[in-house]
This record gives sequence, C-alpha cells and structure tokens, in this order.
Amino acid sequence: MDNHLGFYLTNDSNETIELPVNPAEITVKRESDDKTESVIKLGEVNLLGEDKLQDISIESSLPIDPKTEHYVSALELLDSAQDYIDWIESARKLKKPIRLVISTTKVSLKSTIASFEYGMKNGYDGEYTYTLSLKEFRPFEAKKIGVKQQPVQTVEERPSPPSKVGMGSIVIVNGQLHRDSQGNGLGQTEQNAKRKISLVAPGALYPYHVATLDGGSRGWVKESDVRSA
Repeated sequence: MDNHLGFYLTNDSNETIELPVNPAEITVKRESDDKTESVIKLGEVNLLGEDKLQDISIESSLPIDPKTEHYVSALELLDSAQDYIDWIESARKLKKPIRLVISTTKVSLKSTIASFEYGMKNGYDGEYTYTLSLKEFRPFEAKKIGVKQQPVQTVEERPSPPSKVGMGSIVIVNGQLHRDSQGNGLGQTEQNAKRKISLVAPGALYPYHVATLDGGSRGWVKESDVRSA
C-alpha cells in the first residue's frame, strides 16, 4: 500500500521488522554545532558550525499478543511483544548500525540504538510501553599519516639531540587513553607502559595513537604523555 504509514527497522543482517503500533508523534532533531564569540566594537557573533548527529525518539507500545489486538497498525506482525524486544536488544548488543525508514515520508536514517527502555504502566499487563532512542550513524575511518624522518645531525663533542617521536616510534606512555584524537571517549590510564605509535594526527589535541608492541590498539594520548623508550 503506497499510502501505508509504517515504521520499519532493518538490522545489519538485512532483516526488517515493522513496529506493531505507530507512535502518536515523532520528532526528528537536527541542529548545528554553532558557537558564539565576542568581537570588539561589534559584540557577540554566531560562528556557524557543522551539522550534529540527528536524534530520533520513538515512544509507543508492544502488545503482548499483537495478532489478537485491533489497534495494531503494522501490515506484518511478529508473534509476541517479546519477539520485538529480543530483535531490538539483539541489534543493540551487536553494536552495529540499523536503518529506520518511515514509509510515506523521506525519513531514512542509518543510526545506532542509543537506548531502549520498556515496561508496563498502570497495572495493565496486555502490552509493554517503550521508548527507543536512535542516533544518526556516520561511518569514518582513521587515516594513517606518513611522517618524513629528518636526518639527525650531530656535532662532535656535543650531546646528540633528543630522538624524534613519530610513526612507528617505541615510547613510554604515562597518561589517559582516548577513543579519538579530539579527546572523546575516556579510556584507561597508562603508567610507564612501553608502546608503539601506530597513527599520528598532527595538530590534534591528542595526536598520537599508541598500540602494544604486537599491534593491539590502545588509544590516543597527548604529546606530553609520551617519551622515547
């Protein structure tokens, strides 16, 4: 049916379900990472930023036995509310993006399951109420940046300059690890750990990505957190 309004979720294995009951309302949140600065003799100005990740929150219900209820809106139904819960939980635990498509609209969002809450209200055991929060997923890859090694000049009877730290350097790390070079995602703290620099992001707040000597990824650290081994 071309005019059928349905809310469809597709997982990483290309399995699709339609939510049994359409939500009463849905909001797609779009915003930019704008910042304000003060300029002399002009005052506060707005610096336009890039688009932030979209957020969508779905609130509705899951009938315990959907095939016997008159108020369901889906064209095809799973056998029980628990089947829907298991499908969503399985997709969440896989930590892979899913896609939300709302038919009769232009909404088609590749996203991750930010949170999934469900339970029963008002002592009624015929259905679960739930809130499914989705956040837009943007694929990205870390790019290896080659560092040109400069020859080290020595002067007779003078101490050699300190070793340069760059791609492939063996270093001692003392500091907190992060998920990316901008400092997002706090990780463990390294203490006198012997590591190898596997990636370099010049100009970043945390420019060095370190790994174990056998290649196991650890995280991004500040320049001041590393020294030559």
